[in-house]
Amino acid sequence: MQNVLFAMGLIIVIGVLWRVVLGAEHAERMRSLLAQGVYQVFLPALVLHVLWSTPVDFNTLRIPLVAALSVLISLLVAFFIYGNGWFVARCMGRNDRKAIGALLLAAAFGNFTYLGLPVLTQAFGEWTQFIAINFDLLASTPLLFTVGIIIARFYGVPAGGHPFVGLLRVPAIWAALLALLLSSMQVPMPAWLERAAQLLGSAVIPLMLLAVGMALRWQAGWLQRAPVLLPVLGIQLLFMPLVAWAVSLGVAMPGKMLAPVVVEAAMPCMVLGLVICDRFRLDASLYAEAVTVSTLLSFATLPLWLGVLA
Repeated sequence: MQNVLFAMGLIIVIGVLWRVVLGAEHAERMRSLLAQGVYQVFLPALVLHVLWSTPVDFNTLRIPLVAALSVLISLLVAFFIYGNGWFVARCMGRNDRKAIGALLLAAAFGNFTYLGLPVLTQAFGEWTQFIAINFDLLASTPLLFTVGIIIARFYGVPAGGHPFVGLLRVPAIWAALLALLLSSMQVPMPAWLERAAQLLGSAVIPLMLLAVGMALRWQAGWLQRAPVLLPVLGIQLLFMPLVAWAVSLGVAMPGKMLAPVVVEAAMPCMVLGLVICDRFRLDASLYAEAVTVSTLLSFATLPLWLGVLA
């Protein structure tokens, strides 16, 4: 696992260095283009290939159930800590609603696809890709574009459009629904489509890791803001995987799937949240710091979880 994390970390570092070389403005434009390519083309192709070739069974329900409860319980704990503003005011010297909204999103929604997919693939094998996809696209992403958007609207500046409209615009969701339907009907995937989807999907992991590296930001004054991030880090990296472990046992998750599901829940803060923070004018800088710090710490906590679950 150490070699796997080292290789992944190297790609992320390349993304960080690329950001430095290009400069923040050009790097953000490049990161956005990479992310759009993954979002619109490569990830839907991978989702179609993986879920179409995966039988639809009880695990198709178990994994999203674990994911949904993990996200919602983590969000509830974060709300108890941050919701009334006392903790934020104590740490930052002011009751900042935009900071509260950013912290709630950071605590509840992990980088389940952008980092989870590479980690599970490299640590457990390609057969676990359907776990990361089901965990995110059938539970976390729908919650993000409903509950998450409602939170962002409440604490930030409301933007136009209904929350569910954003969900309908996620190409990977449609690819997942189509793949699950075809799999349940036992329709064979044409060989030419399988080769094309597999080729496109193979680009997802390196592009995702590069995008993660290019999204990491480090700003002056982070040490003063570090205390307010501690609950986010504890929830994302320690508490959420414990919840996922407990719920997995409760739903009788198959033994070989238990470790991948728990590790999937142990991912750091979601990169996509930066877009939501920008759109609803939440504290994007604070959120970016949560992404940066949690991602760096995850390279220490993920091996710990793998060691415990081995």
